[in-house]
Amino acid sequence: MDEVTRDIQGDIPWCMLFADDVVLVDESRAGVNRKLELWRQMLESKCFRLSRTKTEYMRCDFGATHEEGDVSLEGQVVPKRDTFRYLGSMLQRDRDIDEDVSHRIKAGWMKWCQASGVLCDKKVPQKLKVKFYRTAIRPAMLYGAECWPTKRRHVQQLSVAEMRMLLRNDDIWDRLGIAPIEEKLIQHRLRWFGHHDGNMRRGRSRPKLTREETIRRDLKDWSIPRDLSLDRSAWKAAIHVPEP
Repeated sequence: MDEVTRDIQGDIPWCMLFADDVVLVDESRAGVNRKLELWRQMLESKCFRLSRTKTEYMRCDFGATHEEGDVSLEGQVVPKRDTFRYLGSMLQRDRDIDEDVSHRIKAGWMKWCQASGVLCDKKVPQKLKVKFYRTAIRPAMLYGAECWPTKRRHVQQLSVAEMRMLLRNDDIWDRLGIAPIEEKLIQHRLRWFGHHDGNMRRGRSRPKLTREETIRRDLKDWSIPRDLSLDRSAWKAAIHVPEP
């Protein structure tokens, strides 16, 4: 794949590669068409073929310009989508996360259904049930959550889903206790912030993003100073969410 994609490789996010899953990004329709055509030619030169049925595109609405027209491949219009799935995340053209949150909740329920025979079996030790929920079900719902600029409705959706899962087994919720998913959501965001943004020097200009506003809200709600992210040990202690 390194050899096949050599001519289209670029910096993230302009080209994202994972195994045989390729995402091409450009600021203009013409740029995307140019990259797509280059990708087609490269594949065919290696006796491969670009899948017409799996190739699709999405035009984001939050850019500075709104260019009309379609993306095409050898004269055939590529299907346009309002949402774009990349790996395990759902991206929306308006930059919202409604689809991604719903997708993750469904993924959590799928894991729960697969393990319901264990979680609802009274013969299975309670500690094992809790461990399974924390390591398999909840992570499925929070995959990619560190990048979510959540609104109140998103948190409520996740909380309702978790409540319904846990109320089906009162032992897990009442006797052993599990930290609310809202706290784990904030912890995910702050852990990511401390890992990536914490090493940035203060004063560096960055665009005002919804995610940045969400981080500021999290820091305020948990009474954590932003500069604490420069101290790894102190930061980990500050964002720790204890669970029995």
